[in-house]
Amino acid sequence: MSQDGRPAAGRPSKGEHPDKAEKPGKAAAQANADSAPEGQEHDEATQDPGERQPAWAARRDLIDHTPDTLITRDQFGVVGGHVSGDVIFQLGATGFGGSLRAASGHIPQHRLEELAPVYRSCPSFDEALKRLRDDHIVVLRGSRASGRGAAALMLLDRLGARPIRLLEPDTAPAALPDALDGAPGYLLHELTTSRSRPLLEPHVLGMRDQLTRHGGLCVITVETASVLLDVPCVDWEPPPVEDILAAHVTHLAGAEAWQQLRRTEPVEEFVARTHQPGETAGFAVQLAAHHRGELDEEKLINFARSALADRVSRWLTAPERPDGDELRDKAFLISLAVFDRAPYATAAELGDSLFVQLQETANPYEAPRIPIFGSSIPSRLELAHALGSTRDEATEWGPVSQYSVEFEDVDTARVLLHEVWTVHPSTRPPLVRWLRQLAADGRPLVRTRAAAATALLAKADLSSAMAHLIEPWASGRSYNGWLTAANALSLAGLLKVAGVHRILHTWCTGDHPSRRWTAIRVYGLLGPRHPAEALEALLDAVRQENEGEEEVSQLAEATQLLLLAAREPVLRALVPLLHEDPAVHDHILLAFGLACQETVEGTDRPLVLQWYATAHAAPGSDEDEMLVALWRAALGDRAHTDGTLETLQEWLRAAEHDRHVEDSLALLLSDLAAPAIDHHRISYLLRTAREADGSPLGVTNRLQAAVSALS
Repeated sequence: MSQDGRPAAGRPSKGEHPDKAEKPGKAAAQANADSAPEGQEHDEATQDPGERQPAWAARRDLIDHTPDTLITRDQFGVVGGHVSGDVIFQLGATGFGGSLRAASGHIPQHRLEELAPVYRSCPSFDEALKRLRDDHIVVLRGSRASGRGAAALMLLDRLGARPIRLLEPDTAPAALPDALDGAPGYLLHELTTSRSRPLLEPHVLGMRDQLTRHGGLCVITVETASVLLDVPCVDWEPPPVEDILAAHVTHLAGAEAWQQLRRTEPVEEFVARTHQPGETAGFAVQLAAHHRGELDEEKLINFARSALADRVSRWLTAPERPDGDELRDKAFLISLAVFDRAPYATAAELGDSLFVQLQETANPYEAPRIPIFGSSIPSRLELAHALGSTRDEATEWGPVSQYSVEFEDVDTARVLLHEVWTVHPSTRPPLVRWLRQLAADGRPLVRTRAAAATALLAKADLSSAMAHLIEPWASGRSYNGWLTAANALSLAGLLKVAGVHRILHTWCTGDHPSRRWTAIRVYGLLGPRHPAEALEALLDAVRQENEGEEEVSQLAEATQLLLLAAREPVLRALVPLLHEDPAVHDHILLAFGLACQETVEGTDRPLVLQWYATAHAAPGSDEDEMLVALWRAALGDRAHTDGTLETLQEWLRAAEHDRHVEDSLALLLSDLAAPAIDHHRISYLLRTAREADGSPLGVTNRLQAAVSALS
């Protein structure tokens, strides 16, 4: 782990926990069992505390697997879809007026006249235009709301196929050739297909023959996941956001206005994100109003940010499709919000698990059907406006290469979870069951993401997140549940959720043992942000003198986390208390002993020894003297002498293979050997130290000589 206290990615904590806690008493266990959530009654309830993950390793998992965007950005943007002022947001496939689905008969000519001046072509448009000219028919395949409908109209318009007749999207593919009645142009927007009713090559060839005979043209648009068998198609990619915005603003306000507006903050922020053509058209209307002085800049920025909330709302409220897969798509979107920047396979696997929960709520009398090989990664990523790439994932065995996915817009995960939790309360029961399953998962990534998602839900509605998730976890019998509750509260604290510190204080001073454990762990994790307050709360808990052996260990682990992460202010507060406050003397030495077991990232170098060597070399620093004071106190305390000597012996083994550790250890042992009694202990240690297999250590003779020369 690094010197700033960040644990090593994928590196297990070195050594066993020195002071193993006993299991809670029967009365406490029974009390916890009564409040344990379903599915957790036996989850690690009888696990030996010695087998539990050490606190510093758990902190490593929290840092390694928490989404970066959860703790590195404070602004959520406009997530409610509300914008003050007079706002007109025209959506739809064309960016003008209503949906093509609702139309019938011929497309009104004025719609084409409105669209033509603002439409910009792109490579996929040019490819489709050539194919339509040559074959009389073309299939455009792409994600919903990506502008396929507008492109289809302009393809037909550019080739003079007017008037354009709109075909019914629910027409059976086999009946399509008979639906052509000699019109110059046809548009079949969002053709409905399924595994039992795919669009086949014979259907397209039959339409082509009819169109060729009458000189007509036809464009069919389908979604990426549509079932096409041997049907050639053009994969639709809309023009860049900036091109679409420039065309609309130029049409509304003129080319000079666009040049003036292009480098303004709202435009820079808008074009830096991913937007659908309809969203871009709506923003152009607002931008033109701003240029005319009818809309201030703040409202313009809020409008741009609200586009993401509107998109998320459309995702979640999309109507059911005949194939019934829309609920599974929504489950995947929610899962991806939890596993943003995580392996695709994990998001997909657990998305199907969420789909089962949602299906049981939506239709408890129908068993959910999950097609084993029915999902295409590109179609799913296109639906979610997500990107895929290969990157390393931190594991306890080291970095592992995985195909990972992330939303194109970094705020999507936050906005989507907020929308699900606050606007669609019917999703809460299945979502809660699913998150509880994640908290009991064997993978640190999954458990940590469950905590991160819960923190975001707490940001949206703290009381509900507490009642449904955090309190049941903290009150149950599962160690993983306690840890997930602690991580969720820690991340909620980083998100500045009001009420977290009051919850921690209440739990830390309360009588419920597992809630006390949770609060103590959170103080250790959040402590570096407020080290004085956290240390005071932990030491107050120690002074209560009513904790059992397990809580002694928990408090020591929390102080260990605080010491390693915050360092100097915590060290400076602890050292005087060794002699001034006997009630916390043993606690300080126990926490220090735990800290001495951790290593620098990527090496076997002891972290505290590295800290000492750095302080020793820094002019004016007295941190090395304070660390030596802790070592001397540990060596002089009968309860800790043996453990301290054992730790030093481990460091000698590390020094055998690392000259840097040897040089640092020589300085430390020389400082420790100043009192006569400690000099005898150090000399004895150097004479008797051995490798784990009993073989002698060559470094001990060199260290003995160095200590004699320096002391």
